[in-house]
Amino acid sequence: MALKTFKFRLYPTKNQREKLDWTLARCCELYNAALQERREMYKYTGKGTNYNAQANQLPQIKEIREEYKDIHSQVLQDVLKRVEKAFKDFFRRVNNHETPGFPRFQGRNHYDSFTYPQAGFSLKNGRIELSKIGHVKLKLHREVLGTVKTCTIKREGQCWYVCLACEVQACPRTPYIDDAVGIDLGVSKLATLSTGDVIENPRHSRKAEKKLAKAQQGLSRKKRGSKRRKKVIQRVAKLHRKVRNQRQDYLHQWSRRLVNTYETIVFEDIAPSNLSKRAKPKQDAETGKYLPNGASAKSGLNKSILDAGWNQFIAFCQYKAENAGTVQVVLVDPKYTSQVCSSCGTVRKKTLSERWHSCECGCERDRDHNAALNIKALWLGRSHQEAQAS
Repeated sequence: MALKTFKFRLYPTKNQREKLDWTLARCCELYNAALQERREMYKYTGKGTNYNAQANQLPQIKEIREEYKDIHSQVLQDVLKRVEKAFKDFFRRVNNHETPGFPRFQGRNHYDSFTYPQAGFSLKNGRIELSKIGHVKLKLHREVLGTVKTCTIKREGQCWYVCLACEVQACPRTPYIDDAVGIDLGVSKLATLSTGDVIENPRHSRKAEKKLAKAQQGLSRKKRGSKRRKKVIQRVAKLHRKVRNQRQDYLHQWSRRLVNTYETIVFEDIAPSNLSKRAKPKQDAETGKYLPNGASAKSGLNKSILDAGWNQFIAFCQYKAENAGTVQVVLVDPKYTSQVCSSCGTVRKKTLSERWHSCECGCERDRDHNAALNIKALWLGRSHQEAQAS
């Protein structure tokens, strides 16, 4: 059994929307109160507390704050579980010598979801019944499969969504081609396959730049705390949300095609966060003046890298391949994949501006196609070595 989440758009009435906002506000208050209790307890006693101790206080809290009686009990318990998880993740990062990131208080604009972990919800006749809230209309654009385990209500801007986490049985899929494909991710083209096929880069963020710039200019002119500023904030968030949805839809479509077609999908093990770092400043040793370092061009490249969504594309292929059962997604070392000739193996140094691979052996290919062939060859070579070793 595997967990799969189905996300649907909600269309609450005005009263239901107010109730949902009110519930989120109360959950945010409880989260911050539980976090404050843990901090103060450790400060004055040197000992922390846990989820069970805080959950046992909920009946007393309801006697003092009667408005919490209008929220389903398991929703409140889930808020305390989130606090528990935040501290467990904090201690895990400390033990692993990572950046700790101590749990923070949440603002109302950032705390945007609450969950029914086991009960308090049901699907009936194109509506979802939420305890203490009522029957909310939703757009059931596809069938809900498996057994529903949890129900999360999420706010995105002024839109509401329901996320149903379901336990579903794996549905094995047999790919059309019993072969491996190497994929080179890029900026001018989203991906180039070892077969020579190309997936174009739609550049959703670039296309929305003018609208986003205009909205941001309007936001900078509005007075902080004013109603007009809040409206412009919603407008900017809506534009960003549209770009995100367009990118996700495009990557979903192509990841599904790849998983349905090939048995093995080979990517480079790249780190976009490292590739998109800002240019380092250059300083003259004698005069101390800063020299041109190409920061403007680098910032444009960084934006294009992040707009392409490489990590998201790989993640979509990975989880779809896992559900298919017969498909695998593998990552190989990206070192020299763009420099090595895919025909003779000679290293041909090329700058980033050189988009054509030309070798003395007579190999003439597009740079990205050559890299995709090398990525596939790396995987086939490694598989052959492992087979010989075994």
